[in-house]
Amino acid sequence: MSDLEAPLRPKRKKVWVDYFVKFRWIIVIFVVLPISFTLYFLTYLGDVKSEMKSYKRRQKEHDENVKKVVKRLKERNPSKDGLVCTARKPWIAVGMRNVDYKRARHYEVDLSAFRNILEIDSERMIVRAEPLVNMGQISRASVPMNLSPAVVAELDDLTVGGLINGYGIEGSSHIYGLFSDTVVAYEIVLADGQVVRATKDNEYSDLFYAIPWSQGTLGLLVSAEIKLIPVKEYMRLTYKPVVGNLKELAQAYIDSFAPRDGDQDNPSKVPDFVETMIYNSTEGVMMTGRYASKEEAKKKGNVINNVGWWFKPWFYQHAQTALKKGEFVEYIPTREYYHRHTRCLYWEGKLILPFADQWWFRFLLGWMMPPKVSLLKATQGEAIRNYYHEMHVIQDMLVPLYKVGDALEWVDREMEVYPIWLCPHRLFKLPVKTMVYPEAGFEHQRRQGDTSYAQMYTDVGVYYSPGPVLRGEVFDGADAVRRMEDWLIENHGFQPQYAVSELNEKKFWRMFDADLYEHSRKKYGAVGTFMSVYYKSKKGRKTEKEVQEAEQAHLETAYAEAG
Repeated sequence: MSDLEAPLRPKRKKVWVDYFVKFRWIIVIFVVLPISFTLYFLTYLGDVKSEMKSYKRRQKEHDENVKKVVKRLKERNPSKDGLVCTARKPWIAVGMRNVDYKRARHYEVDLSAFRNILEIDSERMIVRAEPLVNMGQISRASVPMNLSPAVVAELDDLTVGGLINGYGIEGSSHIYGLFSDTVVAYEIVLADGQVVRATKDNEYSDLFYAIPWSQGTLGLLVSAEIKLIPVKEYMRLTYKPVVGNLKELAQAYIDSFAPRDGDQDNPSKVPDFVETMIYNSTEGVMMTGRYASKEEAKKKGNVINNVGWWFKPWFYQHAQTALKKGEFVEYIPTREYYHRHTRCLYWEGKLILPFADQWWFRFLLGWMMPPKVSLLKATQGEAIRNYYHEMHVIQDMLVPLYKVGDALEWVDREMEVYPIWLCPHRLFKLPVKTMVYPEAGFEHQRRQGDTSYAQMYTDVGVYYSPGPVLRGEVFDGADAVRRMEDWLIENHGFQPQYAVSELNEKKFWRMFDADLYEHSRKKYGAVGTFMSVYYKSKKGRKTEKEVQEAEQAHLETAYAEAG
């Protein structure tokens, strides 16, 4: 065998977990999918029941539930009870990070009743929602009114609370920023039971800016007011194939939404939605969308594609057809476009059920898709979970837009994962320095996509089994993630903490800024009541002693060493 034909890495010896994973589709089809469908249906009935209540009644129930939370917090004995966290079971979280902090002694506060849309105000253009309201629920209520949150995360199950305290992005984020950037006000229950409303210009403005990315470690979010925008019935989507090397694909992606003359705020030059899929190291499809009226979509000659039907080809595979047929345009109902990746979980569905994208499966059982991520996690033991951490990558790399080509080359070289999802987002220059922040002096450089008030970043979504794993070669997933995190720190990038992190505390606070967060932790009594964001995000089991010692250290020092 010649050197060119030799595998990049030595072959990996298979173990029993490999065979379990290979045939896991049996459990998914006969256990996970039926239960998932039942849960989706029951959730839908619950949403319908909620919608039948008047806003006045929903508000009354909300106020009663907030009082229960306050009462529960005040009953806690700090010397005897553990740190506060929600009562939600660890496997229910949509993210891939292990919720191991709940294995230490903790004090649970039940927020399961907070799942109502409290108000849709078309005059103020806000939707006020409780933290467990999900994206599917909001879009189902608002889109028929020709209104929508400015940023609607693609997967139906993603919740308001998760997107605020964690991370949320969509194809409109190149205009509006991340989901948390579209929040107008937070209703927070502080450690002492005080209920406050935090906005960017009231006495709790520091808390307002500190909440995003804090993972619920500053207080308990019980509602949020989210910005609405006017929308139309359809999305006019243009699919444009591009062939070239990774740097050329990156530039084509940038050119698809960022005018070279710097006129980034001109709506005639900047599309409403942007998304790119890189299918391999030489091919990608750039997608740009603009809202369109029902009258425009139904004009003679226009193609309408109802991508939401269960028997339709998976969206990423449908987009890939542009590589063969060339550039084309079609109209997709707005709500169906928002949730275009839900049924196939981007392309993760292909690994979970290898044949689920086939026409016969889509017609017969596609209506049961997708499996709930929480149930997939609940049906995997420790060995399976560790296997996925080593043999699978689910990470997002948030990098300055001008470095997207470097990021693509890094992923190709170190992980070899395809497809890759690209989605731009603004990182705003705020009055205070938050946990994530733009590069110093970006407004003077004014690179393509930047404005005087925001630096353009991009999400490089890396979700799938790496090439070496698919070829049966040795691959160290934890080491690859560590190298990715080092690369992000060196390039002023960020790693959303829904994903598995290998960061130690020193590196964590090199990636994120601690000042405002730690100031707010101490000012609002979170230290000693809520776990710190680092320990909540840290990989592995957290012992009660370890967590308590870390909290004590925070009580005695200003904040963890940064840098």
